[in-house]
Amino acid sequence: MIGRVEDIFDPLHYSKVSLPLEDAEALPRWCFTSEEFYQREIERIFLRSWIFVGRAEEAANPGDYFTIDIAGEPLIIMRDSAGKLHALANTCQHRGARLLAGKGNCGTHFSCPYHAWTYGIDGSLIGAPAMNTTRNFHKSEWGLPEIRLESWEGFIFANFDRDAVGLREYLGDLPEQFASYGFSDLVLTRRVEYELDCNWKIYAENSTEIYHTSVVHAGSLGNQEADLVPGRGNWTAIHMPGDETCAVLPEDKTTFPQIATLRGRPKTGTHFCLIYPVVTFCCTHDCMWWLAAYPKSAQKSWLSVGSCFPKSTVARADFAEVVQKYYRRWDTATPEDNAVTAIQQQGLQSTLRRAGRMSWKEPSIHELAIWIKDRVIGNSPPM
Repeated sequence: MIGRVEDIFDPLHYSKVSLPLEDAEALPRWCFTSEEFYQREIERIFLRSWIFVGRAEEAANPGDYFTIDIAGEPLIIMRDSAGKLHALANTCQHRGARLLAGKGNCGTHFSCPYHAWTYGIDGSLIGAPAMNTTRNFHKSEWGLPEIRLESWEGFIFANFDRDAVGLREYLGDLPEQFASYGFSDLVLTRRVEYELDCNWKIYAENSTEIYHTSVVHAGSLGNQEADLVPGRGNWTAIHMPGDETCAVLPEDKTTFPQIATLRGRPKTGTHFCLIYPVVTFCCTHDCMWWLAAYPKSAQKSWLSVGSCFPKSTVARADFAEVVQKYYRRWDTATPEDNAVTAIQQQGLQSTLRRAGRMSWKEPSIHELAIWIKDRVIGNSPPM
């Protein structure tokens, strides 16, 4: 549809999204530009789904923490003295100041930088200066709000919806299909963040299709081919056949050994798996990396790129030297993707853009579009 429309939530505008890939249309342009559509995504997707936040070893010891913003909600991921991980609101319950930034270890407690209200590493309020004359004030009632946090093989996911299905049910058969990667044996060796000038869905689409690689990555990765992976759950994936890792540039030949536990399809190539809504797991023969695009507004996002290797690989004497080839690949391809997704966002501002048709090389984009449409327009639950 060309031009402006009055009701962007009219189901008629999305009638062709769920057709078979050969007949389907992509999501309308306002799905990537409208603040109104974005706010409904927050309500119906980000406040109801399991959102990837990182690795458990990022907060390995009591008092360890890292902070993250999910669709405008600032959180602290904190490990308490009993070894339990918590997802705590990063806002003081007094006047709302942000409590922590970045990552680190706060010992046994941390204090608000504004009025020194002090919290234990389990989120309980343990100190509130000058509140002794306030009637009916009890510290036990003013701890930090906490949301659900669950993990799978060392990967941590948060959920604002107390009634949502558990993480394992949300993932469907993904844990079984990806079991041989041995995710629990991985170590996060680097995490890099970028500001993105695009809607979060644009980056999610880009991370799971190889249609663009011969153009955007012509001088780096080159052409790639892949097939859709059948599965059940809140994810979509493509498999790129190949006997060698794709985590280095083509000219970098010396790499790390293959993951010893690989079996079946994981042993025959690379998976690019989008776990709805934000994170793509890029799993290859010797490592994995993630691309997680978190929304900031309808047209702005931020990207987390995490690099993970088996413990035995990290322990190698030559790890620090050889891993630079992997980082070079990611530091080359990621900015290329960042730039082209910003260009796409710019073009989507035009009211002359119709809902596009899709290629046979874009099955995962088709599946993502249906998943988004069902929740934002049809109000389907995450499963």
